[in-house]
Parts: sequence; C-alpha cells; structure tokens
Amino acid sequence: MSEQMIFIRGCFYGATLLLMGMGLCIAFIMPGIDSWSKRFFMTFFGLLFLCSCFSLVEMIYYGIPGQERIAIVANFWMSLFSVIPLPMMTLFLLRCCGESWRKSTLFHIVFALFGLYFILLIIAQFTSVFYYVTPDNLFHFGAWYPVIIIPTLVIELLNLTGLIRRRNILTKKQFYAMLISMLPLTIALIIHLFVAAFPFIITGIAISAISMYGIVLSDEIEQHFRQQQEIARQSAGIMALQMRPHFIHNTLMSIYYLCRQDPLEAQRVTLDFNTYLEKNLTALVGDETIPFSEELEHTRAYLNVEQALYDENLFVVYDTPHTAFRVPPLTLQPIVENAVKHGLDPDSEPLCISIQTRETDYGSEIIISDNGSGFEPEDDDKPHIALANIRQRLEYMCHGKMTIMSREGGGTVVRLTIP
Repeated sequence: MSEQMIFIRGCFYGATLLLMGMGLCIAFIMPGIDSWSKRFFMTFFGLLFLCSCFSLVEMIYYGIPGQERIAIVANFWMSLFSVIPLPMMTLFLLRCCGESWRKSTLFHIVFALFGLYFILLIIAQFTSVFYYVTPDNLFHFGAWYPVIIIPTLVIELLNLTGLIRRRNILTKKQFYAMLISMLPLTIALIIHLFVAAFPFIITGIAISAISMYGIVLSDEIEQHFRQQQEIARQSAGIMALQMRPHFIHNTLMSIYYLCRQDPLEAQRVTLDFNTYLEKNLTALVGDETIPFSEELEHTRAYLNVEQALYDENLFVVYDTPHTAFRVPPLTLQPIVENAVKHGLDPDSEPLCISIQTRETDYGSEIIISDNGSGFEPEDDDKPHIALANIRQRLEYMCHGKMTIMSREGGGTVVRLTIP
C-alpha cells in the first residue's frame, strides 16, 4: 500500500473515530431523548468507535514484518464491529414503523444472516480461503473472500428493501434520512466484493449513525416545540377563564343602576362587556395568532367597562396608527388589566394608561405605559403569572419578546416586540 493510500485511510479512520467519539458523548449527555434511543445510539456509536480504533491499529502495523498477529486480531474485531450495526439498523427501522422485532420476519432473516457472517468470520481465522496475512504483514483476499461479504450485503439490501416497502408508514424525513444512510453503505459493500473498501464501509456506517441520530434529535426538537405551543395555547385558555369575579360583579351592578339613571350608557357598557366576554371565550379555542386590530378591540372593550366603573379615576390614551400585524390572543388586554389591577387607587391620583404602536425596521412594537405604583419583579403575593404566560406565548407563537421596566417619574412601561 502506498504512503498516499495509507494517509487517505488514516484520514478516513481518524475522522470516523472523532465523529463517533463526539456522537457517543452527545448521546450520553443529551437530555430529553427516551432511554431506548439513548442506549441504542450509545451502543451504535460505541461499536463504530471501537471499529475505528482497531482499524487504526491494523493500519499502523500494516506492512511491518513480524506483527501479523496484531493485524489479524485487529482485522477480526474491525470486521465484527463494522457489521453488528447492520442488524441494529433493521431494529431501528422497525421501531420507527412501530413494529415488534420479535414478530418481524425481516429481523429474523437479518439476524440469521448475521449469525452466518459471524460463523464464516470465525472459520476465516483458521483458513486462508477467505483472506490471509503474509509474514511481512500484508493483507490479501482469498479465493472465497466474496462469500464472507455476501451475508452483509444481503442484510443491507434487505434493509433497503424493507425501507422502501415501509415508505408510506414513515415520515418523509425518516424515509429520506434512512435512504441517504443506506445507499452509500450498500454501494461500499458491493465494491468490497472486488477490492478492499474498509474505509468506505466504516464511513458509510458512520453516515448511517449520524442520519439516524439526526432523525431522533429532530423528532425530539419538533415534539418539544409542539409541546411548548400547546402549553402556550393552554395558557391563553387559562387566562381567559381567570376573569376576576369582582370585576364581573361590579360591571353587572353598574349596568343595573345605569339602566335607570342612563339607559344609553347602560347599553354601551353592556355592548362593551359583551365584546370583552366574547373575545375571552374566543381565546379559549384559538391556537393561532390574531390581527392586532382584534386584540385592540378586546382591550378597548375592557377599558371602556373599567372607565364606566371608575369614572374619572381612569384615563386611556391611544396612539395606534400601526395595526397591520398579528399577535397571540390575550396579549395586550391582560397587560392593561394588570396595570388597572395594580395601579388604580381611588385615594391616589387618576391612573393614566398609554397604548402606542409603531412599525420599526425589525417588525412591530407595542408600548404600554402607566403612572401606577410600578413593577416589582420580586414582589409577590403577586407573581405576575399572566405576564409570564404572555412572554412565553409571544416567544413560541411569533418569536416575539416582552420587556418590563420602571417608568421615569413612577409607573411601568411594557414593551412588546413582534418580528
């Protein structure tokens, strides 16, 4: 073997060793993946790591006279560790399809072929018909060498056939990732029937490992994202149900008295209160963002009712020329309600709330400010659960952000940024 070929093989084995070592560490420390997947990939990466180690040992001692026993032992373990992942790939395919390996004809055939390969590999240690190592430590194919490779090739062809037959059960992502992982290995095994292609086989299996692990990580990330979206949706529903009983009671009592004193005002407050209730109940079933104009209408209805209750103790200033964007439901209204709840004091100066919107280079911005008692993050008896829910839903439903800061001169400023 030329020095150039030795260098190329060393690069292949070294890269695979490094890659599988990293994969082994990631599989060990990665949180979130299920225990079966963790054990599976730690075993998979571990086998390929050992295979790469023995491959490097075999290459280092290649061509050095008197070291043929080391080369034979290294070659045996390299050959074994490089084939064990093939039935493991079958196992992974069946798991992705929801099939039991105990009842799978495919797995039983693959396992039988692996058993045949193992028997042939053992026999190869006592005969030269498959392969042999010369006294000057050079590897040579025997006349029957293709026989020992055929079971592994058949296993991979069965895996490929099984994958294609199950393409309608798998997701597109799973199907194409497994197809990409199996094709290079199949080609490398065919080439290996005629010429030595150990580096390509090991690299092909490494690609398989990375592709399959990528499927698991991608599924875990998607599942986590779906869970967070569901949590965000449920948070909106919980907030919609958390209407303050005393607010409802006071509103109904005010409407009751207004019916005699000012029937037109009673009608207006009734309509605003109805709009408020309707938007809250709509948020229970909504799982997507809504136009900001709808959220603003909800907020106006709520504030109109509060102004009817508190008369001249509550003033609201709207500066909202920009409304052409979308927000999660119950984004603005709970912030304003929080300001009223914690900032309105009949014995102090009137509460003034300002609502502004503007278009920026990065998207849209909503600014809610008040002259109330201010925001104390470490307070509570009042942990500001509603504000935490809004921040979470902004992040997961539209990648938005919320910042809260004290207002100069007293009060609070809440800034929402929607990209």
